[in-house]
Amino acid sequence: MQKIFDFFLNCSQNTWYKNIVKGLWILTLASVLGIILLFVGLSFTDLPSVEQLENPESEEASQVFAINGEVLGRYYTENRVPVKFEDLSPNLVNALIATEDERFYEHSGIDFPALGRVAVKTVILRDRSSGGASTISQQLAKLLFTGVAARNIVERAFQKLKEWIIAVRLERRYTKQEIITMYLNKFNFINGAYGIKAASEIYFGKIPADLEVNEAAMLVGMLKNPSLFNPLRWPDTVMHRRMVVLKQMEKNGLLTPDEYTDLKEQPLGLNFQRQTHVDGLAPYFRMELAKDVKEILRTEAKKKPDGKPYNIYKDGLKIYTTLDPTMQAYAEEAVKEQMPRRQEIMWRTWRDRDPWTYRSPYSTTEVPVEIRQMALRRITRESERYQELRTTYLDGILQKLNKEFPDFTFSRDDREIDRMVREYDKPGVIKDLVNRNLISTELAKDYRRVMKSGLFPEVIKKWEQFQQVAEKSFSTPTKMKVFAYNEKMEVDTVMTPNDSIRYHRMFLQAGVMAVDPQTGHVKAWVGGINHKYFQYDHVRINRQVGSTFKPFVYATAIAQQGISPCYQVYDVPITISPGEGTFNLGEPWTPRNSDGKYTGNLLTLRQGLQQSKNTVSAYLMKELDSPMPVIELINEMGIDKNEKYPNGRYRVPRSPSICLGATDLSVMEMTGAYTTFANNGQYVEPIFLLKIEDKDGKIIYSNETQVQRPALPPNANYVMVDMLKSSAGFMGKIKSEVGGKTGTTNDHVDGWFMGITPELVVGTWVGGEDRWIRFLDLTYGQGSFMAKPIFRSFMEKVEANDSLNYDVNARFYRPPGDLGIVIDCGVYQQNGDPGIEKGFDEDFSEDLFGDEKTEDSEDDTETIDQ
Repeated sequence: MQKIFDFFLNCSQNTWYKNIVKGLWILTLASVLGIILLFVGLSFTDLPSVEQLENPESEEASQVFAINGEVLGRYYTENRVPVKFEDLSPNLVNALIATEDERFYEHSGIDFPALGRVAVKTVILRDRSSGGASTISQQLAKLLFTGVAARNIVERAFQKLKEWIIAVRLERRYTKQEIITMYLNKFNFINGAYGIKAASEIYFGKIPADLEVNEAAMLVGMLKNPSLFNPLRWPDTVMHRRMVVLKQMEKNGLLTPDEYTDLKEQPLGLNFQRQTHVDGLAPYFRMELAKDVKEILRTEAKKKPDGKPYNIYKDGLKIYTTLDPTMQAYAEEAVKEQMPRRQEIMWRTWRDRDPWTYRSPYSTTEVPVEIRQMALRRITRESERYQELRTTYLDGILQKLNKEFPDFTFSRDDREIDRMVREYDKPGVIKDLVNRNLISTELAKDYRRVMKSGLFPEVIKKWEQFQQVAEKSFSTPTKMKVFAYNEKMEVDTVMTPNDSIRYHRMFLQAGVMAVDPQTGHVKAWVGGINHKYFQYDHVRINRQVGSTFKPFVYATAIAQQGISPCYQVYDVPITISPGEGTFNLGEPWTPRNSDGKYTGNLLTLRQGLQQSKNTVSAYLMKELDSPMPVIELINEMGIDKNEKYPNGRYRVPRSPSICLGATDLSVMEMTGAYTTFANNGQYVEPIFLLKIEDKDGKIIYSNETQVQRPALPPNANYVMVDMLKSSAGFMGKIKSEVGGKTGTTNDHVDGWFMGITPELVVGTWVGGEDRWIRFLDLTYGQGSFMAKPIFRSFMEKVEANDSLNYDVNARFYRPPGDLGIVIDCGVYQQNGDPGIEKGFDEDFSEDLFGDEKTEDSEDDTETIDQ
């Protein structure tokens, strides 16, 4: 022992030993100083700032809320909705900590014992099964700030050091619970599941709080590598990974051995439900809402702190609406229940006919066959199949032409190429298009300029090749899914793409809106029969309104002239001649009844509205001496009198024909206008968006511009309501006080029903996407068959649900005292005022009509070419 002591004593006195010790100290101090300088240096690189740490960027889905707080749907690029720690299942938290970070509550971002284990086992002993040393905080740092894959080991080393620094900083600014929550909210569980909420919903159909141990273990197991542990592709691998997580939970005392043994043998229990933007209630409403919200965010809403507008798909907005989810479900059910019957008859109607070539022997107003063929060709050419072929055959030559003619635009439907090639084959096509006002003379010059290009022969060659391939492709039977009225709302079949296009265009569509007439709150919005196959919304499109417009004419006459619904008018042709009133007619106007017949009978105004007699409406318009009083009234009822088409024509023509409904309006406009009748003469603008909040709950937009104004005097309004009650017709099991008016347009194209109750106004339209998809007779092509059953079905469901607080006993408001207008026809007749049209010769009536008696079951309108 003494010898050993003497040896070290001698060594300590030797110069070489002193140098070694000195060198080791220098190396140690240099290493420490180097590490310090390295960390200090890294802190000045692209590490996140304090503000970034406190407000980490993460794309979050915006949520749409119904009036009761229920989530209707989401808008997103990443389907991520953050949850709070208290919304997480304890099973989830336990599985996460046991598997990913056993000492999570003991360290401050870096687990040094785990680092030592990795250094010894992994680096020195090359034992890859020893596990990693990344803490949950470090994994969060990677997700938030350093997620770009390193290109080499040096970059990875620096990346790891950055993660350590960020993890420590995160630990200083957030609680352990917040770090867990942020991590699970940020992680991408693939298959459209961004964050733990979406993952719970998509894989198990649950909220995170309800996850069982096995379910939580599977999701935590995916954290290691979601692509490798994808339960849809590799269920056996996922089962094994879940077993590892369960074993870790047993090891940490979170499961008993018996529980572990039982759980590891259980199946995954997936209830996979892929989510898209249109999932859930009210898809048409949500897609239209998105258009409005994006415009509001661009123009009206408050901006983000950086001055940029909010993004509906990334900024986690909360969008609050007026929609009632129960009423919405009932409206969708009513459409789904009633439309199959109408469609069945539609198929039967056209069984041996082609809507794109059929010529009616009776109609003088049907759409010309040439226009129908053009529309079908346009739809075909706008299809995905056609556009893919177009890219292959035409993109190259069109790019060359665009360089030579940068001011010339080629449409997606290739109308320009088609016209020029036809002109090349048979000169005169372009001139004919100009003569028919289908194209301008300037466009014709552009066509001829392109045709003179040296590239045009190549255009012809490519076009002919393309058309041959396209014709073959669209004529070849193909396996596909198409829409059908069944449980899945689709069916597998084999048909040609051409037949598929025609098949889907043959379906009748529907538009339904329900509004609270006191508040204007939209309670239900159905824009079509199936959003997956038919994305076009039919609540805000314009369609001819038919006789649903007539109550506006009657209301004007009642309000301005105090005319009684018992006033009598002969059912005879009414003519408004040039020079009469301020109609500005160039020739006499004499509308006909729907069947072209006139009874010659005296009809009260109430009967005229019930039977939709065009003669009575024309009489009232003539008495008003101008269409402007009616136009002024509907303007007060929310239908803009000054709105014009791009060609400068008024949407509501300054013409007497508006008394028959010869104008195109939307379900939304009509429903809004009818709120006036149900609300004591007060118009209330329909609204569906209440406010928008950012992800922190700060209001960035509030709807404070709703229009409410008096449109009709209360007494005249009640008289009109009384007439609408008489016109509503059979209401089945409905107990509410109901008023309403059907509407049918020329050639049975559009069917309407506008229904009012004291607590709801419901507008319903049914018709084809194209105006030649129609019934061929009045039996089925009228509003009472096409649209009214949807109203009845919807109202019956609403009345049957006591939880909606809908009052079936509510009654329309009647002003107290004398109305000043007699509505009891018995009293009216006793007063000796039968209301026979002035100057009308009763003897002439008998000579003209004899004893013929006919009745209109529905109405018709004149067509005005818009």
